[in-house]
Amino acid sequence: MRRANYPAGVGVLVWLVIVMVPLYILVASTLQTRQSYLDNGPLSLPTEPTLDAYRTVLESDFPRYLLNTAIVTASCAAIAIVLAVTVSYSIVRTRSRASRRIFQIFLLGLAIPSQAVIIPVYLIITELQLYDTLLAIILPTAAFALPVSVLILVGTMRDIEEELYESMALDGASQTRILLQLVVPISRAGISTVGVFSALGAWNGFLFPLILTQSPETRVLTLGLYDYVGEFRVDIPALLAAVVLSIVPIFTAYLFARRQLINGLMGVGGR
Repeated sequence: MRRANYPAGVGVLVWLVIVMVPLYILVASTLQTRQSYLDNGPLSLPTEPTLDAYRTVLESDFPRYLLNTAIVTASCAAIAIVLAVTVSYSIVRTRSRASRRIFQIFLLGLAIPSQAVIIPVYLIITELQLYDTLLAIILPTAAFALPVSVLILVGTMRDIEEELYESMALDGASQTRILLQLVVPISRAGISTVGVFSALGAWNGFLFPLILTQSPETRVLTLGLYDYVGEFRVDIPALLAAVVLSIVPIFTAYLFARRQLINGLMGVGGR
C-alpha cells in the first residue's frame, strides 16, 4: 500500500496559492470600477461585479491593436517555419564544411541580444523605408527567432533514420519531395515548437514595436496598454482587462500545441 506523501501535498498547495493569487487579483480587478478598486484594494471581492472595464477596452482602439499583433505574430511564425525548415534540412543533408559553418553562424545568433543591435536594425529599416510599418516589426522579430528555430529543427531532423532517406531516393524522389513528404511530417513536433516559440516572441515583443513604429495605425498590444496610463491617472481595471484579453488568444494556441512543444524541446522528433 502506497503511503501518502504529505510534504509533496503541502508543496503543491503552496505552489497553487502562489499561482492562483496573482490570477485572482488579475481577474477580480477587471470586474470592478476604477473607484471601487481604489477604495477596496486589489484583494477585495467585487461587491458589484461589472464588465465596464471590458466594455471600455473593446470600445477603444484595442481591436486594431489586436489585429496588428495577430498579423505580426502569424507572419513571424510563418517566416520562421519556412526558413528554419529549409535551412535545417540543408544543414542536416549537406555534410560539408560550408553547412557546418552556416550552422555555427546561426548558433552565434543565440548570443546576440536584440538590444545590442537595435541601432543597426533601426538604420536598416529606415534605409529600406519600412519605418512605422508592420514589416518593420515582422522582419527583425522573425530574424531573431531563426537561431533557436534552426537549432530545434536540426536536432529534430537528425533523428530521422538514414534508411528512410535512402528508400525515398531509390524511388526517384527529388529533394523537394523528400522534404515535403518525409521530413516535414516526421518533424511536425519540432515545427510546432518553432511556430509556438516564434509566435510567443512576436506576441510579447516590445522593443522593435517601440523603436520602429510610432503611429496608432501600426501599434501592437504591448504598446497599446499605455493607452490606459495617463499623466495623472491610471485606469487599472481597464488596463488589466486589456491584459486578460491579450492573453486569451496566445494561451489558447499554447493549449492546442503544448504536447508538440514539449516533444520538440525534448528532441524526440514527434515520434
